Amino acid sequence: MTGRLFSRRTVLAGAVASTAFAVGSGLLDGEAALAAEPAAARPKQRGLSGPSIQIDPGFAYYQSRSPDSIADELAINGYRIVHYFVVNEQDVNGPVVEALRRRGITVWAMVIGNGSYSVSGFPDDWPAWQMRLLKPVDDGFYRFSPFSTDYLEWKKQVASKLVSTYPFDGFEVAEPYFPEWGGLTSGVYGDVGPLAQDAFMRGYGLEIPDFTDPSSPRYYKTDTERYAKWVQLRVDAVNGFLAELVNGSGGVREARPDILVGTWSLGVDAGPESVALEREYQGLDAAAMISAVRPDMHILQTNWPDWIKPDLPATYLRTYRPFLDQIRAAHPRLPLGAQTDIGSTTAMTRDDEWLRTFTDTADELGLATWTGYEYHLGGYIYQDRPVPRHVERVADDSAVISFQKRIDPASAKLSRSFEIVGGGQRRFIEPDAVSVDGNRVTVGTLPPRALVSLRVANVTDQPSTWLYHKDEPANVVPDDLVVHVPPAGR
Repeated sequence: MTGRLFSRRTVLAGAVASTAFAVGSGLLDGEAALAAEPAAARPKQRGLSGPSIQIDPGFAYYQSRSPDSIADELAINGYRIVHYFVVNEQDVNGPVVEALRRRGITVWAMVIGNGSYSVSGFPDDWPAWQMRLLKPVDDGFYRFSPFSTDYLEWKKQVASKLVSTYPFDGFEVAEPYFPEWGGLTSGVYGDVGPLAQDAFMRGYGLEIPDFTDPSSPRYYKTDTERYAKWVQLRVDAVNGFLAELVNGSGGVREARPDILVGTWSLGVDAGPESVALEREYQGLDAAAMISAVRPDMHILQTNWPDWIKPDLPATYLRTYRPFLDQIRAAHPRLPLGAQTDIGSTTAMTRDDEWLRTFTDTADELGLATWTGYEYHLGGYIYQDRPVPRHVERVADDSAVISFQKRIDPASAKLSRSFEIVGGGQRRFIEPDAVSVDGNRVTVGTLPPRALVSLRVANVTDQPSTWLYHKDEPANVVPDDLVVHVPPAGR
């Protein structure tokens, strides 16, 4: 998401090595017990440790399917934590949140701190909240200033209503910073408008630095004392905004004292001064932020100069050690995580192997968790064949086959897609007895009191629901794929 593209699944089990699946093979280890556990009984720490993924249910991949199928797909791919990207606090898919929690998945509400992609339902005076940049930019994102008390109060109200209305387990604020890395050169730098000017005058009795005229006595490169105060003002503004949003009167913790809280800052590989430069350019001091907000977890988000690199090494988190060291020096026991982007552009789509190495690197660095933007943007969606991960009888004569990705209904309903083999029977399942819901295929007219072996052919994934490569050929299930359905009552 950094750079206006926010940046799936853990590869815990790796690629499926065999196309023959055991009877009632089940989900990944522990899934059955986890799914059966009441949400209220979940320990708080569950949402702080382990692989996680970000989802935005507004994408086509999540449309025209049930919330339970979305939760099923994420669960069978190994996720126990999901960060739900709340594009607009007033437009949340509550049934998806509930379905995820029914599967034992911890759900974080991840809101954006420094603006919004949508102003639908906002108060009429929202334009007064906006930052002013050195160079105006029209990229579909509305940037709001942390110096705006009206924006802060509105954000506090909608955040508190959000966590009171929907059963989120956690609340976190991503991108609370000022724009932008390299902004003093590109012009995408702010806030330099009246709100920031008034705050600097109130705080220091000074006009803000001049960022464009080298001959000005206020030029930021020559009046370094003024500029240092300006940098501190911006750090205080970011941290003060977050602290009030979470801990202030009418804030998130008052609305939901039980909720987990997460903070986010940025990491970047820009040499030995990277930590200081993030503080200077974007007002980010992670250790000070944590002291102000007192979160349960902190996430180090990958900044855009890194994630846009097509050849970004999967071990790049090692270059973020200075950021981790700065945080751990002040908050040694706080669970830390890292966020990466796995496919916001076609050039930097990350595949299974890349993710395995990234996961190993996060473990090497002692991180409690990692997450990626966004689940269905990873290379596995475009590259991997659909394979079943779980088979379950749901009635005497029918079973649900859960695949690891979304299935094209037309392919599953071809006349020779499912064939009963073995046990003295051999016949094709009629298309009318097959239905598809996202990643789940329900097959009917099965013998009720026998172990059934089903040969699966023709079934493909669904490129029309992808963000990219919609015109590419679909991936087909492996050859000689057989799944085993247990008898009814087992």
